[in-house]
Amino acid sequence: MQIFGVDIGGSGIKGAPVDLDRGALAQERYKVLTPHPATPDGVAAGVKQVIDHFGWTGPVGLTFPGVVTDGAFVRTAANVDKSWIDTDARALFRDVLGGLPVTVVNDADAAGIAEMQFGAGRGRRGTVILLTFGTGIGSAVFVDGVLVPNTELGHLELHGHEAEKQASSKAKDDHGLTWEQWAHRVQKYLAHVEMLFSPELFVIGGGVSRKSEKFLPHIDGLRAEVVPAQLQNNAGIVGAAMRAAQQD
Repeated sequence: MQIFGVDIGGSGIKGAPVDLDRGALAQERYKVLTPHPATPDGVAAGVKQVIDHFGWTGPVGLTFPGVVTDGAFVRTAANVDKSWIDTDARALFRDVLGGLPVTVVNDADAAGIAEMQFGAGRGRRGTVILLTFGTGIGSAVFVDGVLVPNTELGHLELHGHEAEKQASSKAKDDHGLTWEQWAHRVQKYLAHVEMLFSPELFVIGGGVSRKSEKFLPHIDGLRAEVVPAQLQNNAGIVGAAMRAAQQD
């Protein structure tokens, strides 16, 4: 069975049909740049461009980089235009896509759903926390495989600053940090999250998961196991499609 998944990020909008039996992309993903400012209409146009590239006419699952309630309403917009707040994203995308069935889910939650079913969290009990490091820091918390939605742990305060402003991959680039320097910041953040939630496992997702060998060896001193996301930066696409299948 295939359903289309789209992952909307602060820098790019990427999508592809997903083979839900394998938890993998059925075709090579297609990506367009996220418009700036990332307004609802601008992002919706980008999503349409991605879906039209494949000529897709079935159900679509979409991620959003913020809190999404009732599978539709955007409540936060840290890394996109503030005009998203209180937007009915499901209705917006459904209209732009000509009435296709649409499901919307927080981006990190989607990545976590995929990793728990097909990736690094498969079969793991207890508390598992997936963290996506990109334009910001997204989080997905699972307790015995059950998602606690919209946790947004990237906005925790750490040493007087919002954590994602100090430890996201964007912060690494903006501050010109080496991988080792950035790993030191990430370790402090993980230690703070560990103190609050005592997880058995951290799964590190986002684009940096493809380069885990550059920073994970510099992270130690935690009780929790720390591993890269196995689906890497495709986890959001896969998880979005999985959520759409659950709603179908």
